Amino acid sequence: MKNIRKETEELERKILSPYASLSANSKGRIYREKKCEIRTEFQRDRDRIIHSKAFRRLRYKTQVFLAPQGDHYRTRLTHTLEVAQIARVIARALRLNEDLTEAIALGHDLGHTPFGHAGETVLNTLLKNGFRHYEQSLRVVDHIEKDGRGLNLTFEVRDGILKHSKGKGPLFVNDNNQKPSSLEGEIVRIADLIAYLSHDLDDALRAKVIKKSNIPKEILKYLGDTHSNRIHNMVKDVIYESKKFGGSKIRLSNDMHENIIILKDFLFKNVYESEIVHKEFIKAEQILKQLFDFFMNNSNIFYKLYKLKGDGDLETHVADFISGMTDRYTLYLYEKFFLPKPWNVF
Repeated sequence: MKNIRKETEELERKILSPYASLSANSKGRIYREKKCEIRTEFQRDRDRIIHSKAFRRLRYKTQVFLAPQGDHYRTRLTHTLEVAQIARVIARALRLNEDLTEAIALGHDLGHTPFGHAGETVLNTLLKNGFRHYEQSLRVVDHIEKDGRGLNLTFEVRDGILKHSKGKGPLFVNDNNQKPSSLEGEIVRIADLIAYLSHDLDDALRAKVIKKSNIPKEILKYLGDTHSNRIHNMVKDVIYESKKFGGSKIRLSNDMHENIIILKDFLFKNVYESEIVHKEFIKAEQILKQLFDFFMNNSNIFYKLYKLKGDGDLETHVADFISGMTDRYTLYLYEKFFLPKPWNVF
């Protein structure tokens, strides 16, 4: 019987770019494992992420708008799926490794907190070493999933997860401590940006936080006046600009880069830091802060909820627990510990 994995690895050698990450050449896992007869190493990583508990919880974690009244607003899960789709399109066009690209994309936000960046902000303030969701995403796959055993992913996927985030920083970096070691990781970094700029603008319009007339005219003219047009134009630009370098670099044209920065600045000022969004974030931050303080001062109660026997001290465990919670579970615990219950005298 033929070994399907080896056939796939041979196919990768034949059809992928010389700059692609070949699954057969992976730097390996933290702990050695017997290889699968059917799936490549990167395919196994993708499957492990999809079947993880942390991935399922993304469904009930905020992207931008807290508990929106409507079924069509993005969640952290739908954001992740959009990033994976965009990243795969780019990877396929450049003949890079789609499986590695998809695995990184699906795992990039596993460590995100409830209530979006409000949760990240409050934990970053409370923890002595700060909190960064991309570092927590790596901690999830290394130390938290599977009852503390971790998913034992390949180096390439772990590296891409750790180095996907940009924040308010530059889109492209040369520092190896921030730059992914693979082109597939760089694709996810830019696909994440394309996805959230497009869908956050779309959701902000839907929520009436902004009007179409508020959007800078150069953005509508250059990037497109619909969600699909904006994604198409940004993805096309990445592909064709990267091809100018023979596929050895992931790049944007100067004009596209400039317009993306304009859109990004517009969203930070008018959506992410707007009064209507910020006032809900303040409430979320207070909820998380109170839960954090309560758990730190009541470790006996905390360890009845948190069963994982992993590495770290109480503060680390509380951070792991809170960052892993969904929005609705956070609200449930807040109600349980801080809100009085009606007393039925009958």
